[in-house]
Formats: sequence, C-alpha cells, structure tokens
Amino acid sequence: MASDLLSIGLSGAKAARIGLDVTAQNIANAATDGYVRRTIGLAEVASTGYNQNVRDVSLSGVRVDRIVRNADAFRQSEVRRTGSDTARANAEVSGLGNIESALEQSGVYPAITGFDSALQKLKEDPVDTSLRASVIEAARTMGATFQIAAKEMDAVGKGLQFEASDGVTQVNRIAGEIARTNLRLARVADASSDQTALLDQRDKLLADLSQYGDITTSLASDGSVTVTLGSTTPVTTPPTTLVSGGNTSPVAMTTAPDGTVAYTLNGNALSLAGGSLAGQQLALGKLVQLKDDIDALAKTIVTTVNGVQGGGTDRNGAAGADLLVGDSAATIGLATSDPAKIATAPSSAPPNSRDAGNLDALRGALGTADPAGRMDAILFDISATVSGRTVTRDALTTISDAAKTALSAQTGVDLDTEGVNLVRYQQAFQASGRVMQVAASLFDSLLQIR
Repeated sequence: MASDLLSIGLSGAKAARIGLDVTAQNIANAATDGYVRRTIGLAEVASTGYNQNVRDVSLSGVRVDRIVRNADAFRQSEVRRTGSDTARANAEVSGLGNIESALEQSGVYPAITGFDSALQKLKEDPVDTSLRASVIEAARTMGATFQIAAKEMDAVGKGLQFEASDGVTQVNRIAGEIARTNLRLARVADASSDQTALLDQRDKLLADLSQYGDITTSLASDGSVTVTLGSTTPVTTPPTTLVSGGNTSPVAMTTAPDGTVAYTLNGNALSLAGGSLAGQQLALGKLVQLKDDIDALAKTIVTTVNGVQGGGTDRNGAAGADLLVGDSAATIGLATSDPAKIATAPSSAPPNSRDAGNLDALRGALGTADPAGRMDAILFDISATVSGRTVTRDALTTISDAAKTALSAQTGVDLDTEGVNLVRYQQAFQASGRVMQVAASLFDSLLQIR
C-alpha cells in the first residue's frame, strides 16, 4: 500500500509540475502574436489488481495525457476568411483614395473653367493683346494640369503594381514556410511541446497568407495543411494547390500594356476574391477606366478647339491654325504661344476685326462638348466609388473584428485564470509531496514492526 502511495504521489507531482510549466508558458507568451493558450489533459493511471485478475482494476495515480491547444478550427477559418475580405477592401480603398487625390489635386476642373472664363473675357475686346495672352496662358495651364493628372495617375498605377508584386513575393515566401512547417510536423511526436509550437507557427502563417488572397485549407491528422489559393483556370482535378505537404506551386504576376495585372498559379490563370492582391487588382482596373475617361476628355477638347479654329480668322487676317496639340491627357499642350493666332473672327474677316463670330462658335462648341461637366462627372465617379467602398470596408472590418474577438476569447491568455492555475498546480504539487511523505512514514513504520 505504501509503495502504491509513493507511485500515486509521484505521478501527481509530475502532472502538477507539467501544469506549472504550461501555465508559465501561457503567462510568458500572453502578448505573443499567434500564440494559442495551452492546457493539459489528465488521465487516470489504472493497473491490474493485486490478485492478477484483469477484471480487478486499481487506480494508481494520474498522468498527463496530452497538451491541448485551445483553438477552434472553424473560428480560425472564419477569422482568415473575414480578414481576407477586409484586406481586399483596405487595399482597394487605399488605391482608389490615391487615384482620387491625384485627380483632385491636379486641378484639371478649375483649369477647364478658367480657360472658358478667359474666352468669355476675350469677347469684350477680341483684339486686346492682354486678353488674348490670358487665353493662351489659360490654355497652357489647362494642358499642364492634364499632364500632371496623367503623371500622378501613372505614379499611382506604378505604386499599386509594386505593392501587388511585393504581395506575390510574400505569398511565395509564406507558402515555402508553410511547406517547411508541414515537413517538421510530420516528424514530431504527438502532443509534444514541439508540435504545439509548430501548430502555432502554422496557424500564424495561414493568417498572414489570408491577408494576400482567399485561401481554403485541409488539415491532415499529423497537423500538416494543404492550402488552395483562389481558383484557377482551367479547372484541374484535383485542384491546383498552393501548398501540399512539403511542395509548393509558384504564384506569378503579369502586367498588361494598359497597366492592369493578372496572376497565375503554377502557370494557370488565378482568380482571387479576397486579400490585398485582389484589392490592388480592382483598384488598377478602376484606374485604367478613369485614365481612358480623362484621355478621351483631353482629346475632345483638342479636337473641338482646333476644329473651330480652322473655320475662323486670326487677328492678322490669316486662316485659323491649331491652338492645341495632343490626343491624350499626357500629350495635350499648346500648338502656338502667339496670342494673335487665336481665330476670333469669322472666315475671310480683315485683320484686327472686332467681329467675335468665331469666338462665339468656339464657346458654343465647348458648351456642347461640356468638358467641365465631363470632368465633374469623372471626379464624382471616383468620389462615389471611394465612398461606397469605404462603407463596405467599414462593414467588413466590423465583421472581421467580431470574428477575431470570438477567437481571442478562446485562444487568448487570461492572466487572472493563469494566476489561479499557478496556485492550483502549486498546491497540487505540495499535496503530492505530502502524500509521498506520508507513504514514506507508513513504510518506515512497517519496517519497524517486530
């Protein structure tokens, strides 16, 4: 009996020591990103009874059955899914906000209205040199603002492309880390501290990966994971995976002549519904549309002004020549800086004619083309898009935060709870020691019987 008490006390002391170690790890890693709280699972130790009868079971202490990671696979998957959606919305809103700033700060709209105002003032005295110079300067400013807008939008596009390229690099890096973690998981013992640490690392890598693209995962019995990224075309059976065991498939990015980007996985076209890569791809698509719109507007202004110029007479009595050049926002500019070349008079009018018939025709043509209204529509388009995407992003952020809170309540470390566990396991250790002391005293007493 005494020897059994020694065994029981020893087993209790060992279990309490492991409990203290696990609790200390929880407290030490309370602020560590990706750490999942551990608890120990205890099981009774049963042995065959004294009469060597297999049906006679004697309880002989306790043992640590396993170290449990308090992580719910469903909640982790939900955090990755909602986080991926939020990352996509954040990247898209960031890109669209930069596009909006590029268009608004370039000053294209005020420059267009300034050019129209200069033409209106010129009507007061069509032969006045200073008024004509004002029109030339307004046209120069308008062309410069279009060029600034084009350069700023190109800069935004290059920035988005760089971010997308860096994201692809990060996806390949993280995929390689997950593959190496899979190989290490296949070699470690079950329920060991090494395995739990690797599982923490695996889950942290999956969370990081979900920030770049939407992923689906499949867990094996040894803890290794198979990762599928987005969807590929053509559809293959089985699907093309990003990570399978210790193997990875490369992700690549191509840039089209218009500046949009496309992704491939192992050479197959890759479609992403979530993550920052998808958000940057969407922002670049909107950028291309707006660049086309502003290029079309610049071309319309050049065509309209030069078309009316060709039907009139300048101050020197010569046939009107082109006032503007270019066919896009990046190339629009002045064809001449001579104020006398503005064809304000009708065709065949004498030099220094005060007849503003062709100037009226120019203003009428610009009124029909309505460049200011079209530019206002472009600005409203991007502003409304940013506003709508911001509302969506805020809603997705709320959902993502709720999912993170639910997971944190399960996996996070509560210092109050861990403090109680420290006391509980310390008392269990002391009690087990006391049991061994009592067993030793009983054994000594038995030896002293004569």
